[in-house]
Amino acid sequence: MREFFVTVDLVVLTIRESRLHVLLVERRYPPFEGEWALPGGYVLPEEDLTTAAYRELVEETAIGTGVHLEQLATYGAPERDPRGRTVTVAFLALVPQVGAPVAGTDASDAAWVPVADLEAGEMRLAFDHDDILADGIERARAKLEYSPLAAAFCPPEFTVAQLRGIYEAVWGHPLDPRNFHRKVTGSAGFLEPTGRTSTVDGGRPAQLYTRGALDTLSPPITRASG
Repeated sequence: MREFFVTVDLVVLTIRESRLHVLLVERRYPPFEGEWALPGGYVLPEEDLTTAAYRELVEETAIGTGVHLEQLATYGAPERDPRGRTVTVAFLALVPQVGAPVAGTDASDAAWVPVADLEAGEMRLAFDHDDILADGIERARAKLEYSPLAAAFCPPEFTVAQLRGIYEAVWGHPLDPRNFHRKVTGSAGFLEPTGRTSTVDGGRPAQLYTRGALDTLSPPITRASG
């Protein structure tokens, strides 16, 4: 029987300079030495999948706290890894704005790369990571329509304008400010007012909110209508 391996790979997304970015690592060792890939690695015998994903996130990027992590999909094409039959379980991770990543011992470099550059074909990733990345991006974009997931990109307290900026960065197009404000503040349980204000967006002070306990937005905030 042919031996096979189990790995985890991570689609780690954040917002930088009002654009959606993904975390990539430059591979230090073969196969695909010197090429860029999603962070990830082998699952250890004593680990469950989520534990392995968190460990790889810390080892390769020094990011480990304040992360929304969810299982994305499983990828098992027979020839996806030239080292042998490998099944990978991909995870989607969303993080608030952070500094420059730090590459782990098995990576030469790590960087936040604009998603738009990858979608334009300016860089190809190792293994089948282009497909995994596309699935992760679509998962994030879709879930913003019907869940409060956008708040995972935000600091603990944020304004409606900051939240709208997250939607615009992930979806890649502007939204009507008044329509968006009405929708998110009208969805009971989506946002909880803190009673404090901020001038971070310029102009007059804006109300600060935290994420509420709502799980599903009804009606959804659709990409087409904003």
